[in-house]
Amino acid sequence: MQFPSRARKFATNPQTELYGLPLQFYGQPPLENISLTEFESFAVDRLKLLKTVENSGVSYVKLSEQYTKKLDNEFRNLNFPYKLDADDRKTQNGPSEYEKRRKDHISHFILRLAYCQTEDLRRWFIQQEVDLLRYRFNGLHPKIKMEFLHKNNLEYDAISVEEKRAMKDKLVNSSYNVSGTTVEEQDFYKVPFQDALDLVRTRKVYLKAGYVYIPHQDIVTIVLNDFRTRLSKALALTARSLPAVHSDERLQPLLNHLSHSYLGQDYSIQKNVGKISLEQIDSLSGKSFPLCMRQLHQSLRENHHLRHGGRMQYGLFLKGIGLSLEQALQFWRSEFIRGKVDTDKFDKAYAYSIRHMFGKEGKRTDYTPYSCMKVILSNPPSQGDHHGCPFRHSDPELLKQKLQFYKVSPNGITQILDLVKGMHYQLACQKYFELTHNLEDANFSLNHPNQYFVESQKVLGGGRDVKRDIVDIPQRSQGNSTFKNHGAAREKAPAAANTNSSQDLAEMTKDLDSYFQDI
Repeated sequence: MQFPSRARKFATNPQTELYGLPLQFYGQPPLENISLTEFESFAVDRLKLLKTVENSGVSYVKLSEQYTKKLDNEFRNLNFPYKLDADDRKTQNGPSEYEKRRKDHISHFILRLAYCQTEDLRRWFIQQEVDLLRYRFNGLHPKIKMEFLHKNNLEYDAISVEEKRAMKDKLVNSSYNVSGTTVEEQDFYKVPFQDALDLVRTRKVYLKAGYVYIPHQDIVTIVLNDFRTRLSKALALTARSLPAVHSDERLQPLLNHLSHSYLGQDYSIQKNVGKISLEQIDSLSGKSFPLCMRQLHQSLRENHHLRHGGRMQYGLFLKGIGLSLEQALQFWRSEFIRGKVDTDKFDKAYAYSIRHMFGKEGKRTDYTPYSCMKVILSNPPSQGDHHGCPFRHSDPELLKQKLQFYKVSPNGITQILDLVKGMHYQLACQKYFELTHNLEDANFSLNHPNQYFVESQKVLGGGRDVKRDIVDIPQRSQGNSTFKNHGAAREKAPAAANTNSSQDLAEMTKDLDSYFQDI
């Protein structure tokens, strides 16, 4: 699709007013047409940005120097709106800055479509967007902050110097990190108390005659609460419109890739077929299996059976680490016949499904091992099941007992449970990796159980600097609207583009895992 000159477009497009500030609440959805290429690239870049926000928020204190530096670099690399001086209007209104703000606006709404589908997805998306807004708002010049507040109907004006002097003692005594020498140097905002209930409840502000007086550094609390409320309502409305969006056969696979599918290395490629022997599986399960696969292996050894969900999750994982079809049939048959299944019943009831996952039956699909997102978000386990993610689906007390059994230190268990409480399930698994491999920093972003296995083998094979005193691990017993009128939903792409759209997205994002190596 052809576009007019961006510089000329900036001068005449009605979106100009929307992009007048480097930050917005995303209240108005995009109205222009875009190509599928832009749709894909914008979405992937914002996903990279939100992933960096999540990982940085766990690795560093939010808004600390290291945290800010990490996000500063990411904004520059991904070409999103960055910090500008308040008076540099020429730079702010230039075509380059317009493109950044346009990308920020459109990419947010694309991910709304992808992340409005379930409660877990919405919760994750809201948290990362709120943290992103906190970082961006904190970096704004005070003048731009006031413009932003007024533009979003947050009519909070700074009190005068005379008022500050009159209430100086009250402001010092009631406000955190405010001294008598700094009262007159910073702004205080007069806000209706009902708009700042969190600050009132924690007694961090001065309350008088139905108003609270909020120091400059705490006004962001009001902004974030308002943004969280607006975004939560907008996602609920967007979810109602999903059937219309999913009717477009090009968009549905793209959105599913963004929200559920792992977009990194393809672990279905059998580069290591035959390199893993059946005799090694017990030992490897205690050393290099992620907790989800370790518990499946343990359950299989104890009960000599797994239900379909467990067989698929564990079977595809074993396929991904190098087990051949012949080895897989031998492995499952030998285990099942130790239980209540005889050889004839196994061959009739179970062997077909094993050949099927290797692409030798049915539609001949070469099934891919499940990613962390798929394990977390798809087919939750019911009573009697052992599949799923232990960090997501286990009761915290049971998870604690399991970690204790695997000799994780009390401090490490506390760190893991804190991450689980914050719904950072993949980061909890990554922390488990660090603790069980005795590493200070895993130096990768965990997105796939098979990635866990590969990284573990690197560590155990001497590919990393490992600390002394390796942990003793038991070797066994393991908008307020949808994205309107976008060209991606309306342009008539060739048939080949329809068929390969999800493949194209996976291809262009296959390096997402390596992208976060330094986080």
